[in-house]
Amino acid sequence: MRFWAPHLPRPCTFTPLPRIFDRWKHIQHIQPNKMANLEVHKTAHPFDKTRFEALLNRRFFYAPAFEIYGGVAGLYDYGPPGSSLQSNIIAEWRKHFIVEEHMLEVDTTIMTPAPVFETSGHVARFADWMVKDLKNGEVLRADHLVKNVLEARLAGDKEARGQAAAPLKEDDKKRKKKDKAKVAAVQLSDDVVTEYESILAQLDNYSGPELGELCKKYNIRNPDSDNEVSEPVQFNLMFASSIGPTGQHPGFLRPETAQGHFLNFSRLLEFNNGRIPFASAQIGRSFRNEISPRAGLLRVREFTMAEIEHFVDPEDKRHDRFSEVRDVELDLLDRHTQSAGSTKVTRMRIGDAVDKGIVANETLGYFVARIHQFLIKIGINPARLRFRQHMSNEMAHYATDCWDAEIQNSYGWTECVGCADRAAYDLTVHSAKTGHPLVVRQALKEPIVTEKLAAEFNKKTFGKTFGKDSGAIQTIINGMDEALLAKLQGELAQGSSTVTSSDGREFKLTPDLLAIEKKTFKQSIREFTPNVIEPSFGLGRILYALLEHSFWSREQDVERGVLSLPAVVAPTKVLIVPLSAKPEFDPLVRDVSAKLRKAGIFSRVDDSNTSIGKRYARNDELGTPYGLTLDFASVSKGTMTLRERDTTGQLIGQVDEVIATVTELVNGTIDWAEACTRLPAYDGVQAVE
Repeated sequence: MRFWAPHLPRPCTFTPLPRIFDRWKHIQHIQPNKMANLEVHKTAHPFDKTRFEALLNRRFFYAPAFEIYGGVAGLYDYGPPGSSLQSNIIAEWRKHFIVEEHMLEVDTTIMTPAPVFETSGHVARFADWMVKDLKNGEVLRADHLVKNVLEARLAGDKEARGQAAAPLKEDDKKRKKKDKAKVAAVQLSDDVVTEYESILAQLDNYSGPELGELCKKYNIRNPDSDNEVSEPVQFNLMFASSIGPTGQHPGFLRPETAQGHFLNFSRLLEFNNGRIPFASAQIGRSFRNEISPRAGLLRVREFTMAEIEHFVDPEDKRHDRFSEVRDVELDLLDRHTQSAGSTKVTRMRIGDAVDKGIVANETLGYFVARIHQFLIKIGINPARLRFRQHMSNEMAHYATDCWDAEIQNSYGWTECVGCADRAAYDLTVHSAKTGHPLVVRQALKEPIVTEKLAAEFNKKTFGKTFGKDSGAIQTIINGMDEALLAKLQGELAQGSSTVTSSDGREFKLTPDLLAIEKKTFKQSIREFTPNVIEPSFGLGRILYALLEHSFWSREQDVERGVLSLPAVVAPTKVLIVPLSAKPEFDPLVRDVSAKLRKAGIFSRVDDSNTSIGKRYARNDELGTPYGLTLDFASVSKGTMTLRERDTTGQLIGQVDEVIATVTELVNGTIDWAEACTRLPAYDGVQAVE
């Protein structure tokens, strides 16, 4: 009987015959590179967001949380493939950063006492600008409103000029989408187009009042109601709570994991034997009470973050491994280009960007390059990835320089990773608030000898004169810099001087109480507060962008969607497909599954009674990169076919040979072209007599 390949349209039929005829020798002569050179046209059909979202919903990658209760905007549950995909992204993140960079992993609490965020500045400044519809009270984020309305007007202008192929398609009407303004085909003047494009290029740099002025000047209204909106007001994004039954201890759900690193700095430094540079890393949940979350996983209220805090000497921000990434080329959009009203990126080596001062220092540049390498490794399209520098007005209150890895998707360019130089802000403010020194003490190779003015107190006379105020006065004098001490020295030489306490009281000083003299100081220990370079990853955003970049439809059938996820992150690595449910297949299926488990390869068995073509098609939707087909020849001869998802090309070999090959494919030690040199191509038919 004949067994046709899964990718061929002819259905599989089985007619058992009394004896088996071995066609293995016939198969061997087929050219091995035949399957390596199969062409795949992933762009044969334009990206269809409706089909894409239908696939994600149907296969339960993720779905709105509490859906049977009506759901809550900005909250999502991940299904089996979505959870596995996120877990695999996290596992690769750990290898790429924590393992390779020898980072110290921590896991700190989500619930945080209010004083921590009061000190860090989040209570006062962690906010977005919002506006309200003046008639129906709907709340909108101000910068998103301006962006969506102006982009819709520019799209309408292109349509009116005949530059747009067609109006934007409506999303699935069952899901109420409000993230985009309506597009109307109205032609704008060239000056207005230029003005709109300039505003959009530097939108992140506008303050709240400036966004309000834009709304007035350009008649920007709520696109859903056409009503006017209010003046922008700030809205703090943290979820407030309380700790304990009495409510006396206010707290917040953390909006980032970073503060847990900083508060444990002393312990981390001790664990690292008192040496810097070093990095701590954490993967965990964070919460932000978004004003109007309307873009799926791109804007949510609860999400998973992966953050790194790299502690470095403020006087030496070089990186030992920078030479390894110096030649990595990136698309950079610096702040000066944005300020000029342009979004044109510059292709540049990271080494040149650091040398020219575009990127502040080597350590920041090193992590920007490593972020780029990670995103490409897990499957982000490099042509749709750029690094945008924060403009002065959008810079976080703690940052001195910051670059966002932005990934292009159907919603536009979305920030998925931020890489900031936080300087010494966090450690400094927490140390000042608590009195706990969050500093590094380094023994100097050569002691530093200096001469400077210092106060020498006549303790007996000083104490008798000022009594209980003696300590406070000495603190004031000891806190004086060189210039103030010199001034005090001169005034004492003239007879007397005065100092003023914090409560406004004045104290008279005379030469018999103290003297200001030059002293020699020998410094053997250098004490300093380290600076922090922080890469911060929004894993949900990365996951969504990866799914969009991976989606395409078969050239011959637009309804057959495929997710070309790399094996390193694919939820299932290998699909096992027995062609028959007969009992004689069971031992072979168990044997193949056990061998894959032993090799550390996650696999699934699809033994449903649908056609093999449908079984492969529905697993192509899940991004499964490889398939193993077991047929009657497998039972009798121990052979098995190996199918590659994108090309649908197939190879054949003995079971152990195929398992060894697919294991290397999944582990990334060989590619499909190499596999095609190891195993012969399968022509779609084996014979059994």
